[in-house]
Amino acid sequence: MRITAFLTTLAMLAFAANSLLARLALAGPAIDAPSYTVIRLVSGAMALGLILRWRRGSGGGLPGNWPSALALFVYAIAFSLAYLRLGAAVGALVLFAAVQCTMISWGLWRKDRPNTGELAGLAIAFGAFVYLVSPGLDKPDLPGSALMALSGIAWGVYSLRGRGARDPLGDTAGNFIRSAAFCVPLATIALLDHGVTARGAVLAIASGVVASGLGYAIWYRALPGLTSTQAAIVQLTVPVIAALAAVALLDEPVTVRLVISTILVLGGVALAILSRRSVKPVEAPQGDGRI
Repeated sequence: MRITAFLTTLAMLAFAANSLLARLALAGPAIDAPSYTVIRLVSGAMALGLILRWRRGSGGGLPGNWPSALALFVYAIAFSLAYLRLGAAVGALVLFAAVQCTMISWGLWRKDRPNTGELAGLAIAFGAFVYLVSPGLDKPDLPGSALMALSGIAWGVYSLRGRGARDPLGDTAGNFIRSAAFCVPLATIALLDHGVTARGAVLAIASGVVASGLGYAIWYRALPGLTSTQAAIVQLTVPVIAALAAVALLDEPVTVRLVISTILVLGGVALAILSRRSVKPVEAPQGDGRI
């Protein structure tokens, strides 16, 4: 349980870093959305590919699978395009609401039913998160919201497919390498757009290598110790972590609303996780975590 908690914390920090890096790169704009997605996925694939080769040598087939790689690609491109049209608060709410709906719905379908504590924790955490971002919900952009919802669904599918992975790092590397194949049309668009600056490229590489590649490998490793409900709830901490980091790194103001929301979100997550100390993960179909 302690190892799962530690790995989950690292993964959430990586996911929060992804949001910050995307905001810095795309809001500038220091880079266009297709280029950001291509550099992010390809750099992640290269870094993880080198780690995989160092660990396994030249033998063996490519781990991972094409459906997971496609889910990863859809998440990444929809995420980048959505942040061109949405503010950070609205985007984060739509993204994680979609992730939650996807993962909890699958858990309910597989009889991984939440108990009273998990439901209470979910209600507290989600309610606090809505309270945190509510000022940005007046007139959300419909196409941007649809793109972010698609990104959240794809991320939920990717997470669920990784729950039964026997080799988290290997599968993540293989999925990133495969996702690079889907980037070929985007690369053509990026070459014609000429919207890449050195700063934007560095931010995209940081997102791909550290926050995405290694972060997702850690998340894959943590998922077997979490129920679908817990995995969905704990991701509510990501927008809060990102907001706190923005205060520290981007000089955004600290507000009473932010402090209250942070306490309630983290308290709700703690309640949900502690309510089921003995975790019994959903049985992975056919032993490989695919859905």
